[in-house]
Amino acid sequence: MRRPAPPLASSSLGDANRAAYLALLPAVSIWESPPRRPPRSGGLSHTLFTNRGYPGRALVRRVLLATPRGFCAGVERAVETVERALGLYGAPVYVRKQIVHNRHVVDELQRQGAVFVDSVDEVPVGGPLVFSAHGVAPAVRDAADARRLETIDATCPLVTKVHTQARRYADAGYAIAFVGHGGHEEVEGTTGEAPDAITLVESVEGARAVQLPDDRPLAYITQTTLSIDETREIVDVLRARYPQIVAPAKEDICYATTNRQRAVKELVDECDVLLVIGSRNSSNSKRLVEVAHAAGVDAHLVDDAGEIDERWLEDADTAGLTSGASAPERLVRDVCEWFRARGVDDISEHGSEREDVVFRLPVELRRAQRSAA
Repeated sequence: MRRPAPPLASSSLGDANRAAYLALLPAVSIWESPPRRPPRSGGLSHTLFTNRGYPGRALVRRVLLATPRGFCAGVERAVETVERALGLYGAPVYVRKQIVHNRHVVDELQRQGAVFVDSVDEVPVGGPLVFSAHGVAPAVRDAADARRLETIDATCPLVTKVHTQARRYADAGYAIAFVGHGGHEEVEGTTGEAPDAITLVESVEGARAVQLPDDRPLAYITQTTLSIDETREIVDVLRARYPQIVAPAKEDICYATTNRQRAVKELVDECDVLLVIGSRNSSNSKRLVEVAHAAGVDAHLVDDAGEIDERWLEDADTAGLTSGASAPERLVRDVCEWFRARGVDDISEHGSEREDVVFRLPVELRRAQRSAA
């Protein structure tokens, strides 16, 4: 029996996502796909009678939803921070860069009155400014202070942890290998904490070629949204070349990135094609596509149901669906409805792990709320 999708709890992005978590479905990747495995059940030999435009058979036999998926605690916190700041200050509230890397989240917050800027110079003197979940360099904070902006720091606490490690290593005289992707806002912010001490390492090839100083102790840190497997390979190369290199006290790749990649690894054993819901600039979403490709499963990254190409599913018996850590659950529900409209009634959760991580709202916001009260 098909389980009905739960209703939205409110118009708030954060609340709606939480209320919808038990709902259904995601979408996939756009890059060149690996060779496709043969369908597990001989293709679409099943039939399912429907009056919704696909008489006689469903597009696929079943859809499996990865668990966990979607919003992580850091994204929940960041989105709620902007919403509460709008309630506290009124529109407009300025946000440096995208609060999280998802087009739908950004568009919804813009409709509520958020204004996204690339530079603090675009914010009126004394205005309210939210720093995104990806973090900022100290120079950005200094520039905001110079304009006397009312800043609220929505940096994910797990990103802040990496910033703190970078400062501590640099203050102790270490040269730091930073495993990450150049140009990503998290990398820019972290590098800004200790630019003279940090050397960026982006790949296994980069780890083989990098020349770290031999007159200082060495340490490495990593971006929080990397591929677990690729990062392990990079670190193995660094350790082989520099046996004395020091590791972080606790792994930097965040719990949500780890859990979503693990869920996909388990899911791809059961499906012929994977859809990942997420925006093109979402690092953790792109990593989910790569996990599927590494297992030999065709995968596609889509922003929403409107980007799904039925041709991806022509030879599939089972489709897998997941969503990146910055994708709202309502997009998953929309993809479920897209499949239902094509005759698919067998849509179910795959996996049982649940996340209960919660981060407190930024201290600046809590103080401002107390003052307003």
